[in-house]
Amino acid sequence: MITLEQVRQRAESDAKTAGCFLNPDAAFVNDLLEGLKRNEERYGYPTCPCRLASGKLEFDRDIICPCHYRDPDVAEYGACYCALYVRKDVFERKTPIQPVPERRPLEKQARAYGTTVEASAEKPSEAVAAVVSKESSETKLKMWYCKQCGYVTFREEPPYICPICKAKREMFAELKIQTRVYG
Repeated sequence: MITLEQVRQRAESDAKTAGCFLNPDAAFVNDLLEGLKRNEERYGYPTCPCRLASGKLEFDRDIICPCHYRDPDVAEYGACYCALYVRKDVFERKTPIQPVPERRPLEKQARAYGTTVEASAEKPSEAVAAVVSKESSETKLKMWYCKQCGYVTFREEPPYICPICKAKREMFAELKIQTRVYG
């Protein structure tokens, strides 16, 4: 069983590696870490406490904390979606935390929840709903490698930043496996 202290140490290590900080509000951070711990106990992996997980690893990979969206959110808005990770100026309370819009594509959300998005006044158009519905039944995972350090990952898109060497997304290339049939 994972302890809250282990979850905290992992989050602090992830923050340090990415050049960001944990939110300076200790009580807020503790609540988020409790959510991560609960999700890890529930699913076997620590999904974001700010998003609803499906419980299916193949659909939740992008929201395993730190999620795929953390780095661009921190860079652009000063904090990630749930505000666990923050930029230095936010940590030092020079810049207030502002709301961060959801970056997770609707297709991924629909696929994770096994639903389709229906057209209505509050929801996407019928064309978008049709694409979401079609894509919700397909998973298009690809193998990506970092041309700088050799890190390999299996996901739909390359990461924004390599978790090993911090190379940008442009340094990733898709690995295509060729099979030969002898006969």
